Amino acid sequence: MASSTSMPHSQSQDEIWGSLKRAIAASSGFQRWQAERLIFNASLGELSLDQLVRTYLRETLETLAY
Repeated sequence: MASSTSMPHSQSQDEIWGSLKRAIAASSGFQRWQAERLIFNASLGELSLDQLVRTYLRETLETLAY
């Protein structure tokens, strides 16, 4: 039988991602990143919050990995 890590009964993975996404979106780093990107790429304004946060995290991790 395969073991699995279970989530707390009170929060699903979607709820955790939603909370994390909102916290990231409220951060000054994300807001600065978003403002800088919107100046040069207006099409970013058409992305959902989920897509923006994922893009921000990917770019941030790529920069840190450099």
